[in-house]
Amino acid sequence: MSLENQQVLYFKFFLASSSISAASADKMMIKARGGKVWHKKAKQAGEVPKGLTGLDKEATWSYSKTDGWIYGHGSFSLTSHTKTVVGLFIWMPNSASEAKRLGEEAPKFTDLLKTVCMDSKADDETLYSDLLTECGIKLLTVPRAGMDKTERRQLMIAEQLKAENRKIYRNRAITVEPMQAVIKEIFGLEECWMRGNRSNRWILAAMGIAVQMAQHQADQENQSTWKIKEAVCGL
Repeated sequence: MSLENQQVLYFKFFLASSSISAASADKMMIKARGGKVWHKKAKQAGEVPKGLTGLDKEATWSYSKTDGWIYGHGSFSLTSHTKTVVGLFIWMPNSASEAKRLGEEAPKFTDLLKTVCMDSKADDETLYSDLLTECGIKLLTVPRAGMDKTERRQLMIAEQLKAENRKIYRNRAITVEPMQAVIKEIFGLEECWMRGNRSNRWILAAMGIAVQMAQHQADQENQSTWKIKEAVCGL
């Protein structure tokens, strides 16, 4: 069984035993090992600049308003509300859509999750409808301005803007976002530990398992699921 599937199994156990039914998702960009970048035009042409060694050729480019353009790999995180526990911390291509990944991962928790939150990158009526009708999971996001031309879209936006849903959505800021920062600090993820998709997929999944183990122990001992660095690092 893969480490990623082990994460899924643990989160199912946690959700079932805690009766928590809401979670938030996000993507984190991680710079390629060594900070070496392969500029987009050169990468598309398959041309490695002379003298550029130690390059991660499988890394990709992505952009965020906070960090700008990053050449590297991505991590996809899913974190519970109420009691903050990491459900998933797994690799994804840096250039890939986190909303699409959410659409792939959230159905694994059908009958356990009732609500999942993601930023405006998940503002997609099809994704919203599919999760709700096929999985019974309500997607809460931030509707984009001016995107209210169809009736289905208007109904989705009306649901998003309900006071009780805005209250649930605000938990993103105190769950998945800061928990990613905790994981980044614990493992020193200013840049990737390894090069290549396969290696980064393995190491990020292993990190996720280590965090889940530490959080499970903390939960069993009625301790904070945030203060886990010593347990993760074996200190």
